[in-house]
Amino acid sequence: MMENQTVLKEFFIHGFSNSAKYTIVLFVIFLLIYLLGILGNLIIIIVIFKDVHLHTPMYYFICNLSSVDIFYTTVTLPKLMDIQLTGKISMSFIQCFSQMYFFIFMGVTEVLLLSSMAYDRYIAICFPLQYQYMMSNRKCILIFVGIWMSACGNALYMTGFASTLSFCHSNKLQQFFCDIKALSELSCADMIIYVVVYVETFFFGLCPFLLILISYVKIITGILHIRSKDGRRKAFSTCTSHLTVLFLFYATILWLYTKPPIKHSEEIDQVFSVLYTAVTPMLNPLIYSLRNKEIKDALIRLLVNSIKSWQT
Repeated sequence: MMENQTVLKEFFIHGFSNSAKYTIVLFVIFLLIYLLGILGNLIIIIVIFKDVHLHTPMYYFICNLSSVDIFYTTVTLPKLMDIQLTGKISMSFIQCFSQMYFFIFMGVTEVLLLSSMAYDRYIAICFPLQYQYMMSNRKCILIFVGIWMSACGNALYMTGFASTLSFCHSNKLQQFFCDIKALSELSCADMIIYVVVYVETFFFGLCPFLLILISYVKIITGILHIRSKDGRRKAFSTCTSHLTVLFLFYATILWLYTKPPIKHSEEIDQVFSVLYTAVTPMLNPLIYSLRNKEIKDALIRLLVNSIKSWQT
């Protein structure tokens, strides 16, 4: 009812509030995760930018993914570390919805990039002779522009929608960042926001996931038709890094945004949120560098050239 609605001016972030005595430990852990993630993704970007051998569509996608991961962790972890260090859990409406906008923006961009990378691998393996034409630099640029613009428009819509909601239950967010699912717990219009969240998850979560599944079914079919055992192994090795990243990202994000509301699940949600907002972006550079011979070779060349330039 309208008389039960309260005009709120700020939210209070209660993520990890049950771990107050471990604040310094949590701060150090999140700081290490953040720094490792930023450093690893920066190294991937620099290596791809510097080495002309990696100026191909596959590595353009990886470079874009590393850029997204840097912004993705920067949207959430610095505020969380500030809370752990200072104990200031308040966040104004402007801060909350600004964080929500960039979080949705980066999250949707990552989802669309991962699905586009599956399509890129499908073209490379199933149509190797037409690959240069089908994934030309011009088409790659159009794909990247489409991805970033779609994610930006979607983030504007979702943030605008969330900012019009009335909050009558509480102003305590049981999450460590301003997440639309956590806000839905506080909204007076419960059913409306749940419908919007599920529609959002369908179009920018499940649909790209289905595209990935279809791409990999065709990829596996194409690999099985390769006569050479070494050729099959080489073709599949180009996909293993992407499959690992997909599993880490989707296993956590689908758990959070497709399961129905469950009482007393806030702690589990926070753990899964850390996995896909911080741990996965930190692991992505390791996954791509350790399982990718071309990136390892390019990194070695970059280090050798850097050492030579310092000596001269």
